Amino acid sequence: MSDTYLRLGVNIDHVATVRNARGGAYPDPLRAAKLAEEAGADGITAHLREDRRHISDADIDGLMDVLSVPLNFEMAATDEMQKIALRHKPHAVCIVPEKREERTTEGGLEVAREENKLAHFIAPLRDVGCRVSIFIAADQRQIEAAHRIGAEVIELHTGAYCDAFAEGRMEDAERELESLRQMSTFAHSLGLEVHAGHGLTYETVKPVAAFPEVRELNIGHFLIGESIFLGLTPAIQEMRRLMDEARA
Repeated sequence: MSDTYLRLGVNIDHVATVRNARGGAYPDPLRAAKLAEEAGADGITAHLREDRRHISDADIDGLMDVLSVPLNFEMAATDEMQKIALRHKPHAVCIVPEKREERTTEGGLEVAREENKLAHFIAPLRDVGCRVSIFIAADQRQIEAAHRIGAEVIELHTGAYCDAFAEGRMEDAERELESLRQMSTFAHSLGLEVHAGHGLTYETVKPVAAFPEVRELNIGHFLIGESIFLGLTPAIQEMRRLMDEARA
């Protein structure tokens, strides 16, 4: 694919959230992943949390078996998750912060304070061929630390921008967007591949998709929610259309 193409990763966590609400097998996240793939997703993202509140170990097993597109395996920097990733060897591993009391990932990983620990943590993952991504805020100090520990990719947390936009705080939204823009450029200058995600919607995606340094967006909760009204395939296709428009 050309350097201008912007990949779309579809996060299927919240298909599993709905399934787990009844404790059964429906709706099936693997079916959602295959539908997303057919609708034009370039990859599938799934976060196996310590408390298994949505995605399960069996889901990861199944995704590794059925996917034709890459799996982006989101996980906390724990020994348990490292062992699972080393067993499966997914295309990409994205290290994210995780707190039991949070509803969703609330911010970027603190890399600078944990630099030595994280450098040792990701080394075995890189050794088995996983592309290691670090989910961080648009903060120069964190980006520099991610670069020093040997990450190949950073994913910029777009939540603050999206929240400000949704709440009508347009000056704050513009300020957050400018920070994302500047840090995308800075990370790219260090040789890092730049991804972005969290909270992106049809209304907020185009300004981020327009950043030339960003190579991939990972979007989940909004698309799964929108699929209730449109269906999953049309929801993904509309996001793909908006991304392509922004890139053009």
